[in-house]
Amino acid sequence: MKAISMLKIKLFADGADKAQILQAQANPLIQGFTTNPTLMRAAGVKDYETFAHEVLAVVTDKPISFEVFADDFPEMKQQGAQNHRMGEPCLEPSLDFIRRLLYSVLKVNVTAILTLEQVPGAAESLGLLWASPRELLNISQANDVGCHIITAPTAC
Repeated sequence: MKAISMLKIKLFADGADKAQILQAQANPLIQGFTTNPTLMRAAGVKDYETFAHEVLAVVTDKPISFEVFADDFPEMKQQGAQNHRMGEPCLEPSLDFIRRLLYSVLKVNVTAILTLEQVPGAAESLGLLWASPRELLNISQANDVGCHIITAPTAC
């Protein structure tokens, strides 16, 4: 297996513990961050927006994706717009909705693909992210299949 620094894929730290994010920020192999409401709840985050502002104040030179938590498209777009004003949004909508958002000013990061049929459309529209690897070999596998980003828990 190649050294991580030799791979094309970008390694993003996934988590919501501020201390771990600060520690990962100093690691040159970590090229960005992802988080979501489930991770925030597990880390004891009570105020999503305050947490996002605090993290964005510290992590200023790497991208961060904050997931929206709405279930309907109008609310997703509103939350995505709010995240855009703070930094980097992460949206989990349908492929048609994704394509519409790509023509707006919002950045889109899709981390939940539920069917094999969604993969080609997402790859064509956005590029690929491998979330939650289970072993180190997954990093090399994700690189070899052309993923752009792999997310790994900050606790690793």
